[in-house]
Amino acid sequence: MKCKDLLSIADILPSDIEEIFHVTRELKEWHNKGYDEKCLDGKILGMIFEKSSMRTRVSFEVAMIQLGGHAIYLTQSDINLGKREAVKDGARVLSRYVDGIAIRTFGQDTIQELARYATVPVINALSDYLHPCQALTDMYTIKEKFGNYTSIKIAFVGDGNNVARSLAQICARLGLCFHVASPKGYELTPDFISKIKQMTNGSDIIRLYQDPKEAVEKAHVIYTDTWVSMGQEAEKEVRQKAFKDFQINSDILKLARDEVKVMHCLPAHRGEEITDEVIDGPHSIVYDQAENRLHVEKALLKLLLRK
Repeated sequence: MKCKDLLSIADILPSDIEEIFHVTRELKEWHNKGYDEKCLDGKILGMIFEKSSMRTRVSFEVAMIQLGGHAIYLTQSDINLGKREAVKDGARVLSRYVDGIAIRTFGQDTIQELARYATVPVINALSDYLHPCQALTDMYTIKEKFGNYTSIKIAFVGDGNNVARSLAQICARLGLCFHVASPKGYELTPDFISKIKQMTNGSDIIRLYQDPKEAVEKAHVIYTDTWVSMGQEAEKEVRQKAFKDFQINSDILKLARDEVKVMHCLPAHRGEEITDEVIDGPHSIVYDQAENRLHVEKALLKLLLRK
């Protein structure tokens, strides 16, 4: 990878994505054979978590351990970036202590500022706006399951949120069409779609629907996410009402291809955006997807921290 940081899929090239996937495949194969490359021996990752998480925290910590390094977990109360001290000061000080920083926070602007002043690599482990590690994992999993992604129809059913935005960005980078079904008022915004067009030199790769049945017709992949994300709890009743017809269930699956795969970035609210029958059924690759977070993040850490 030519870039110092991973803040957004929009910042990296198709060749970077392919390099990440190549390293991911190697590291996963070696791990499954009982060997982990200790390429980050002595390296330390600082992990700033202003939002709690199970998968992100565990996968990054395990990734560093398996690569021979260490991780330090820092909560909002430990640092309180932008309040207890300026983001630029935190970035400069942490750069003297650690070899890389992964941050899971609310504002994308916080991540951008942290990277601007840090002299070590910064990885966006999630913001309210983007989730690049998840999108990389998702596309790697699709390639792993189908052998390629050049002719794959991906249908995202749900909120036009951080996951949907990063999936749109990676589809733009790889030249794929991205089908998104959302209730009115919860779609990907015109401003964001305009940014995607800039990435594709004006090509329309995003197709928007308000009827999920239209979006999933003949789809190879159906993807969903929770209707109520962290920080949106006050909107729960309103969102549940708006999204009630956007559930991924056995009836929706019948409209897709016979070999359709179902994805969810987790945590899932079973019985809301997805039924037990689907998430636990033969079309689900949700847990393969979750496992691949570890392998993709190992690849990112190796490529960024070993420089």
